[in-house]
Amino acid sequence: MSSLTFLAQAAQGGAGGLGGMLLPMVLVFGIFYFMMIRPQQRKEKERLRMIAELRAGQRVMFAGGFIGVIVEARESTFVVEIAPKVPVEIARGAVSRVLKEGEAVVMDESGK
Repeated sequence: MSSLTFLAQAAQGGAGGLGGMLLPMVLVFGIFYFMMIRPQQRKEKERLRMIAELRAGQRVMFAGGFIGVIVEARESTFVVEIAPKVPVEIARGAVSRVLKEGEAVVMDESGK
C-alpha cells in the first residue's frame, strides 16, 4: 500500500516528489560518512604511519597475540624475537600496537 502511495505522489508532484525523497537520502549518507567512514579512514592512516615508523629494538604486539622485539625490519615483514633465540618472520600488517618500555599487557574480557 505504501508503494502505491509513493507512486501516486510521484505522479502528482512530478520531479518534486522524487526530489523530496532525494534530500533526506543525501543527508543520511552525509551523516553516515562523517560518523563512520571518515574516522575509520583516519584510524587506518595512523596505523599505517605507526607501522612505517617501526624500527629494530621496539617491542610490539601482533594481531595474533604474539609479543616480541623487532630484530630486523624488512620491506614487507618484520623478523621478531618472541622468545630468547626464537625469531619469527611476521607480516607488517599484523602489528596491532607498539608497547612502551616496561609496559605490561593487560587484556580485558574481550581480549583487547
